[in-house]
Amino acid sequence: MSRSLKKGPYVDERVLRKLKNLKPGDKAIIKTWARSCAISPEMIGFTFGVHNGKEHVPVHITEDMVGHRLGEFSSTTKFGRHGGRMQKDIETKEAGKETQSIKIEQKE
Repeated sequence: MSRSLKKGPYVDERVLRKLKNLKPGDKAIIKTWARSCAISPEMIGFTFGVHNGKEHVPVHITEDMVGHRLGEFSSTTKFGRHGGRMQKDIETKEAGKETQSIKIEQKE
């Protein structure tokens, strides 16, 4: 459910305080745990380190991101792979291609 229009978007006060101290051209990464914070136009050009539960993922803010949340650009889960026979076949083919390319490079 979206936030009420009369309330406006939620922007964390600590993030705004950190923004005031920096200039748009700075390369500094602003670390934040506020994944639910909405991206506002003042944030364009800055790089945020959005926490995903383990580490801070760097997210450079552009115009297209305004209105979204910071957490949308920092995934909290890591996709491993699908299991089963089909996946094993794919992996063995890829491993075979790699070994063939290495052998060809060694001959040259």
